[in-house]
Amino acid sequence: MNTLMVQLTLILHDLRSAHNVGAILRSADATGVDRVICCGSTPYPRLPDDTRDPVIINRNTRTIGKTALGAEASVKVEHFGDTLAAIAALRAQDYAIYGLEQTPTSTNLRALRPHFPAALIIGNEVAGLPAAVLAACDAVVEIPQRGRKESLNVSVATGIALYDLLHDK
Repeated sequence: MNTLMVQLTLILHDLRSAHNVGAILRSADATGVDRVICCGSTPYPRLPDDTRDPVIINRNTRTIGKTALGAEASVKVEHFGDTLAAIAALRAQDYAIYGLEQTPTSTNLRALRPHFPAALIIGNEVAGLPAAVLAACDAVVEIPQRGRKESLNVSVATGIALYDLLHDK
C-alpha cells in the first residue's frame, strides 16, 4: 500500500472501459489517492469475498491490469452498487464531495480550494454524471479547455484533476 496517501478518494460512476479504470488506478497510485470506489457498472479488479462470476472477475482483473501495471494491487479498491450510497457513506465520514463535469454552473478546477478529506466523482465516458449525483456534490468542477473538442478521455481528465487538486495553490 502507498505510504504517501492523502485523504482523497475517487468515485468512478458507471465507467465503461476497464482500460480507463486501469489508467485511473495508475494516476491514483502516482498521486497518493487513498482509495478508489467503483460504482454501478464500473469494472473493478478482484476483491476479497468477490461474489461476481469468476469469468467476469478474471476478465476485469486481467484487462485492468494491462493499464494499471500493478496499481490495482497498490491502491485500495472498493465497489458500491450505487454512487449515491458511496457518497452517503463518505458524507458520514465528513468528506467533501466534488464532481468533475462540464455543466452551465461548474467552477473552474483551478479556482477550487478543496477541503479534505474529499472525494472526486468521475462520470461515465459518454453520459457523464447524472443530475442526482451532481446535486449531491458540494461543488462541480471542470477542466478549462481551449480547443474545439469539449472533452477529454476520462482517465486523462482524472489525472489532470488529481494533480491540480493535490498541488498547493
